[in-house]
Amino acid sequence: MPEITIVSADTPSDMEEFIELPWKIYGNDPNWVPPLRKQMRRLLDSNRHPFWKFSERILLLARRGSDTVGRIAGIVDGNFNRYHKTGMGIWGFFECINDREVSRALFAGVEQWVCRRGMTFLRGPFNPSTNYECGLLVDGFHRRPTFMMTYNPPYYPELVEAAGLRKEKELISYVVDRTWSPPEWMERLGERIKRDRNISIRPADKKHIQAEVALIKSVYDQCWFNNWGFVPMTDEEAAEMAKDLVRFADPDLIFFVYYRQEPVGVGLVVPDINPLLKRLNGKLGLLGLIKVLLYRKEVSGLRGLLFGIKDEYRQMGLPFLALDYLFDAVKRKKQYQFLELGWNLEENEAINQLEAEGGAKPLNKYRIYRKSFADRW
Repeated sequence: MPEITIVSADTPSDMEEFIELPWKIYGNDPNWVPPLRKQMRRLLDSNRHPFWKFSERILLLARRGSDTVGRIAGIVDGNFNRYHKTGMGIWGFFECINDREVSRALFAGVEQWVCRRGMTFLRGPFNPSTNYECGLLVDGFHRRPTFMMTYNPPYYPELVEAAGLRKEKELISYVVDRTWSPPEWMERLGERIKRDRNISIRPADKKHIQAEVALIKSVYDQCWFNNWGFVPMTDEEAAEMAKDLVRFADPDLIFFVYYRQEPVGVGLVVPDINPLLKRLNGKLGLLGLIKVLLYRKEVSGLRGLLFGIKDEYRQMGLPFLALDYLFDAVKRKKQYQFLELGWNLEENEAINQLEAEGGAKPLNKYRIYRKSFADRW
């Protein structure tokens, strides 16, 4: 059997191999949702996507002879390391055949690269940070993922662990379906809070979407600044993401919580367009646009992208009010059958208990892995 070689994807043809490999790995897997190739090229383009203005990366391919059998990205997120005063290297965009030798070679290549840049540990998968897709699926392989939630073959955790990485964090998503009805205590609490004239909730104004995006970012940063893994998006990153989301977002499901006319909370829920992405199979074009028109009724779910209340207002019951507003808004939208919330940290008992007591049920589980390089110094 030919030896495994690891090469950097530096040429246009190498980049195409990097982007195309998932179609080989997943084959006819009915649950895999292909990304749009055009968007993936832009996300990985270090000269175009705003994430790379403060980060650097290497894209590695594993080859056995002339056959490409794996890929991985090594990333150094400069903003994250400055924000947390740490030396984190990232691995992400991992795809691999079921072969430990291949995965070990890929991770060894990333480790060498991040160590040369002075990093002290490796964490992932982030594609390319916690503000995008992250986590390795470890429970929930029998269902299709929702928008911007990861999916991978069941053998991936074994490959990652065989390369010496260990669990650092577990992430959980929750789901609410149309059978939901609020528990009595939530209804009573919600009604009591609603009587407070200092408190209000409003949906986003689609006529001023750029200003709304800026407000979402501002409030979210203030809600999450102290959370594990958080790093604020730059204004350019937020604008880049908004450019894609506004094409299919429902303004009624983007909302702000106010106290005395000050925005103190935010929620961002978007339609789960993965059924359409599945049919597009990585290509948009004219045929893709026709498919979108033909099959848009297949979009029957929602994904909660972010939710937060400023810390000093959480004890006022505002998280309960926001969830009540959100679940009620979803029920009014007859085309949607479910809402997936997440991801949440497994140890975040406050939000997990809040969602569970509100009627949400655990759905999928994802894992963040870590490996320390302290023994190398």
